[in-house]
Formats: sequence, structure tokens, C-alpha cells
Amino acid sequence: MPSGFHESFPLRPGRVHEVCGPGAMAFALLAAPAQGTVVWLREAWMAEGLMPLGIAPFLDPSRLLVARPKDQTDSLAAAEEALRDGAVPFVVADLTRPLDLREGRRLQLAAKAGGTTGLCIIPEGMGSNAAETRWRATPVHDPDREDSTLMRWEIIKNKSGTFGAWHVRWASETRRLHVVSPAPQ
Repeated sequence: MPSGFHESFPLRPGRVHEVCGPGAMAFALLAAPAQGTVVWLREAWMAEGLMPLGIAPFLDPSRLLVARPKDQTDSLAAAEEALRDGAVPFVVADLTRPLDLREGRRLQLAAKAGGTTGLCIIPEGMGSNAAETRWRATPVHDPDREDSTLMRWEIIKNKSGTFGAWHVRWASETRRLHVVSPAPQ
């Protein structure tokens, strides 16, 4: 693996991270730990859902608990409780508006208390200063392969200071993430 990737991925536990870009949902599925329940919070008004057959190559759908809170305020409250409780190893919050510093800090404190990893899926440019890392996930066309699993993952914010970009590919047969090559900077 190229230097730096293994220092940033898998995501640091007990912290809240962010991801944006058209590949954000795939990033969230691949960032989920191999064991334990994943809580996924998505506001009730959002029409798109998670399709079990679509996520099965990445995550066993029986491990996924989807909650549909009324709005972002309820979503953040549920995320905070799930992070603080520590009963699940991974919490995903699909957000639609920017977090203020207070909201971001509350999530960080809850994640630290529960030892749980949190991931906020955010629209581009709406990150919180409290996030440990922020990633941009973008699908990459690969003319040599018919599948669409090649992605460019880029760290655009990192409190630990390491930045980078990598091409990654999910191998369904081995259920492993492979770093294909360093992406051009």
C-alpha cells in the first residue's frame, strides 16, 4: 500500500469522520467494520433508500439497522446516542445541512465516550471543523474492467496532518479493499 493510506484507513475509532462526493455511500459501506451492527441514519423525507441487494457485496444487510428520523435535528440526536452508547461499532449519519461547531463537537465527544466510529455523509463543501478526517470519494472509469468499483479516495481534511489520494478497488470475491495505485496529486 502507498504510504499514508494505512495511517488513515480504516477510520480511527472513537472519532467522527466525514465523506462527500458521488462515491460517498460506497465509501461508507466499505468503511464499516467486518463485524457488528451498523446504524445508518437517513432523514425520513429523503426518497432514496438503501437496497439490500445493492449493498450485499459490501456489507451483509442483516447487520444494517436503518433509522429514518424526521429531520436532521432528530438524526443528530440519534447519532449522538448511538455513538455514546458504544453498543454498535459504526454509525453513519446522512446529513443535508452543515453542522455547526457545537453539533460536530457533541458528536466527537459521544464517539470518544462510546469508542464508536462515526461517519457523516455530507454534501460537497459542508464539512464541520470538528471532523477528524474528511474524504472525497469519486468513482473512476476503468476502461480495462466492466465493473464500476474503481474509486478515487482523497483526504481533504485530516487533524493528524496526512493528506493523500488513492485509487481503490473493492474485490467482491475476496471481500477486500485493494489500493490499486497512488492517484496523481
